[in-house]
Amino acid sequence: MDAPTINKPKKTEIGISKLRNYVNGEWVTPKDCKWREIENPSTGEMIAEFPLTSSADAYAAIAAAKAAFPAWAATPADRRTAPMFRLRDLIVANTEKIARVLVEEMGKSLPDARAELKRAQENIEVACGMPVLQQGDKMIGASYGIDGEVIKLPMGVFGMISPFNFPAMIPFWFMPYAVAAGNTYVIKPSSQVPCTMQIIGEYIHAAGFPKGVINIVNGSHDVSDALIESPDVVGISLVGSTRFCKELAVRCAGKGKRFQAMGSAKNHLVVMPDAKVDDVIRNMITSGYGCAGQRCMASSVIVCVGDDMYKTVCDKFVAASKEVVTCDPLDPKVAGEGMVMGPVISKKAKDFILQMIETGVKEGATLALDGRNLKVPGRENGHFIGTTVFTDVKPGMEIHKIEIFGPVQCIMKVNSLDEAIKIINEHEYGNGASIYTQNGWYARRFKLEVTCGMIGVNVGIPAPVAFLPFGGLKASQFADIKAQGKAVIDFFTEDKIITERYWPEN
Repeated sequence: MDAPTINKPKKTEIGISKLRNYVNGEWVTPKDCKWREIENPSTGEMIAEFPLTSSADAYAAIAAAKAAFPAWAATPADRRTAPMFRLRDLIVANTEKIARVLVEEMGKSLPDARAELKRAQENIEVACGMPVLQQGDKMIGASYGIDGEVIKLPMGVFGMISPFNFPAMIPFWFMPYAVAAGNTYVIKPSSQVPCTMQIIGEYIHAAGFPKGVINIVNGSHDVSDALIESPDVVGISLVGSTRFCKELAVRCAGKGKRFQAMGSAKNHLVVMPDAKVDDVIRNMITSGYGCAGQRCMASSVIVCVGDDMYKTVCDKFVAASKEVVTCDPLDPKVAGEGMVMGPVISKKAKDFILQMIETGVKEGATLALDGRNLKVPGRENGHFIGTTVFTDVKPGMEIHKIEIFGPVQCIMKVNSLDEAIKIINEHEYGNGASIYTQNGWYARRFKLEVTCGMIGVNVGIPAPVAFLPFGGLKASQFADIKAQGKAVIDFFTEDKIITERYWPEN
């Protein structure tokens, strides 16, 4: 299929008309590639051209990473973290520039973009502790005259396949830890939002990593397939749909390749009768509508315990949802407008969300707030959907089962905490869930009994800080090692167990 006709790009935040790959310490244009337009989802205008890198060029990047591995693996840990410290400082110093590029190509608000970059920075800071994180274990006198030791060694080339919704943060769940541990790396940015990593790549280059240690390869399925198929890639990290995660798991397992695959989600917020309602509503608005609902930790189902709490939450949440300003996040006219929500990522995404809203209406849920016909003046070609709320939602409805990945909230009523826990535990996905309560007994039961990987208590977005692991359960995560923090070191290193006898002197 031919690439679309390329129009001349407008003056944009990124300031680059044609993106390139970063391979072996140099910016290169892939050979004989087709090009695709990258659009601003707020305006529909083209902001850059993006190369569809061939599998041959992707393999060349893998080869560069493989060639760089022996010397990098032999580099002392404190020397490996030195450029990481510099990269952290460069990202901090240029946060506003990166954030504006991120907003332009992805559509989230500037505060959301700044917060995303803060998380990227924090993951670098944790990875800079590699001289401690990578320490093994030693036991003197494991047996008579024998000592035992476990050492953690780097393995080779790792890669990651990034999603569109967090183009800065999610690569930093993995790459800093892999590289600081002595591996080399290939990043494949999302084909929908490659510009952010192009800018960050400039700072990776300036930080002074040796050639080939970190590589960035733009493209589509050819690049993903090369990472999966290459025998020189020892492991892959993916954040994407559960369908793609299952495919990756099967293909990597068949090749003896390590993999992490974080998939789809349907996160529930349970509101107990003793919850502080006004605080809860503010918290839920941020959770549900930040990033236009396009994040794996966004709330999408509000479960109210009892008739009174259900009625109160329905009334107050719908009213608060009407106050969210849907707009082009870079429009200076909306500065200081309070809670700002940008567009969804594409026309395809918008069409799917509209289809799911229509499905909810047909299923008999009450459309208490309809965001389908929202218009943003001057941004008629943007992919906007207003805040949307369904009430009277029942378990088993499609709008409850499927990850909509947009600003659509479902409100359900149950009679007890037991019923709320049952609804969550019977759902296919198990990424995150939260409870709002002042009762410690309710909170403890929820923490222990809900089968989700990340639990919140009076927290609408239970995403852990960088030094704790990130990941779900059930169909929300494949493989048993989660992202970020100390836990991920086990993914990027191989334990070697040594048993050593000390012979008598005579």
